[in-house]
Amino acid sequence: MAAQHSGARSRRLAVVTVAAVASVALAVGPGLAANASASTGAVRAAAPPVPAAPPPPAVPPVPAVPTPPAPVAPPPPAPVAQPTPAPGLPPAPVTPPAPPVPPAPGIPTPTGPAPAVSPPAPAEPAVPPFGAFLDSGPLGIARMAELSNWLGGTELKVAHTYLPGDSWLDIEGPPGFLDVWAQWRRAKADRMLVLNVPMQQHNEAGVSDDGVRWLLRQGAAGAFDQHFRALAERLVALKAPDTVIVLGWEMNGTTYTHRCAPDPENWKRYWNRIVTTMRAVPGQKFRFDFAPSRGLDAVPWTACYPGDATVDIIGMDSYDQPAGLSFDQQVKEPYGLQQHVDFAKAHGKPISYPEWGLFRNGDDAAYMKGMLGWIDAHKPLYNTLTDYCPHGVWQCPENPRSAWIYRTALYGRADEPVPTVPAPPPAKPAAPPANCSPLSLGDLVEYWLGGKLCLRFDWWSRTR
Repeated sequence: MAAQHSGARSRRLAVVTVAAVASVALAVGPGLAANASASTGAVRAAAPPVPAAPPPPAVPPVPAVPTPPAPVAPPPPAPVAQPTPAPGLPPAPVTPPAPPVPPAPGIPTPTGPAPAVSPPAPAEPAVPPFGAFLDSGPLGIARMAELSNWLGGTELKVAHTYLPGDSWLDIEGPPGFLDVWAQWRRAKADRMLVLNVPMQQHNEAGVSDDGVRWLLRQGAAGAFDQHFRALAERLVALKAPDTVIVLGWEMNGTTYTHRCAPDPENWKRYWNRIVTTMRAVPGQKFRFDFAPSRGLDAVPWTACYPGDATVDIIGMDSYDQPAGLSFDQQVKEPYGLQQHVDFAKAHGKPISYPEWGLFRNGDDAAYMKGMLGWIDAHKPLYNTLTDYCPHGVWQCPENPRSAWIYRTALYGRADEPVPTVPAPPPAKPAAPPANCSPLSLGDLVEYWLGGKLCLRFDWWSRTR
């Protein structure tokens, strides 16, 4: 490498050559341009100190650049201490430490090209879709806004109501009954309408097992298809074609006329016929939720499962009962919460909790903590708390401890994803000083030196 100066001629070549050697040493002082090329806030891998420039030799040639020592690997990051959560509540999310930012493009690291910088992880997961049953009619919609206000603005994404089961006209959707719910659903694209639909009229009239058995055979043969077709057409006309239909809920119990125990085989045939009828309506996008009550009731709920082809969601109604049963026992009991999750996983279906809340054990803070933690851990498609006494929290002053836990867990939660912050662009290299020409020593040498060396051409003025 030779230093050239405009106007120099062959008679001054020896002098210039000696001066060029001297200027390398001078460049370490005021004439050195060490240009930081990593982005703002970047952390460079640990590097040895910049080697001092060797003294100029007595002969004119430029000295060889010393070989840099082997790079020192940066120490591993210290482990992040995990906070201890309150018993039963979901652990607070911990943001992992940010990975070290590699040098700017164009400067290779000792181990290869600079890796891509991963975007920061969200500080908190999105709120799972939740709601509450507050009333079957328009008052239920109005109370959703009030409950959201009580929760510090956390928005309820799920509206839940029930069709009356007194007559077939009720099951088709009484005129005007579904309008306000469909209107709420249409207002935002990310909302969900959940509708419980009885499978029989006179659904809470205490019909005998023999009567239920006869009705199930009639339904399986298609005697009631027209009522469910009318309901599907009404929901599509109201522009709520993606309603979640909780059909024949708690079928494993003894309360409803649509119960399964008197004839499980015809119950399953009847379910399949209803689903097939409703899916045949043009424009529908319904999802059908099979939702037994938790535990072993009149019949194991698995005996009523109608098959994967007509079930979209496997739900469970899970109240705090019977008296004296702890939440841990509710998880482990036969046909309990754990078996529900395992069964749904085996069938490739999402889970839901259309009904849950307090009941036989009063203001049970341990149940409330346990259920909230279970929901957070298992991520159901949706969950809706039954919020009236004795089950509820907001509308039931008899349950202050459980209300405090529920409100604290959901207060002020946002469901908007945390925006990804792009990595800052690499800083532009600083301009070299005036009267200075950068020397090209190669990327690796410049990386270890921390920038480019600069050869100054005003050395001659200092001697004048």
